[in-house]
Amino acid sequence: MSILLVEPAARGFAVTKDIGKLGYKGTESCEVVLDNVRVPLSQLLGETEGRGMQQALSALETGRINVASRAVGVAQRAYDEALQYSKDRSAFGHPIAKFQAIQIKLAEMATRVQAARLLTYWAAARLDAGERSDAESGMAKIMASETALFCALESMRVHGGYGYSEEFEVERLYRDAPLMAIGEGTNDVLRTVVAKSLIAGNSTVG
Repeated sequence: MSILLVEPAARGFAVTKDIGKLGYKGTESCEVVLDNVRVPLSQLLGETEGRGMQQALSALETGRINVASRAVGVAQRAYDEALQYSKDRSAFGHPIAKFQAIQIKLAEMATRVQAARLLTYWAAARLDAGERSDAESGMAKIMASETALFCALESMRVHGGYGYSEEFEVERLYRDAPLMAIGEGTNDVLRTVVAKSLIAGNSTVG
């Protein structure tokens, strides 16, 4: 398998429609049609045939760490918004941050965010060292994306009805978070990738 770079100006290349999304609206998603497109040999990625699978798998490792990093950002922001709101919002004469139920949510969010961040740093460091990171990048992406989903929902709960309105940022975070659990391989698929890497002895775990 080889990877070819296709120029948008190529004959037979067309973008037929934009695809609307639940969240992550800052990036465009569209439907692309390739109809008998001819691509010159100069557009071969890496200039060597047959390296496409290696290139694609390498990109997946980087991509999973990228998604994990973005998920940590979403989770951190959701936590920050919940913490600030709990200090600003009062009920029964006290900031709701004084209530134990809210404190438990904040503590759980903060703990998961930090765990996801450290897993992501670990995976990124292994990749930077030029080593395989199938398991590490998979673990980081699973943990970080699930943390983003958890924190977005918990932050919305801390905000109450305001969290469901567009006046507060948390509703956007709630819409953006699900992509993290899907992008660069669903988390269920990644769990099998992690398991196979562990069984093969390709991980630094343990």
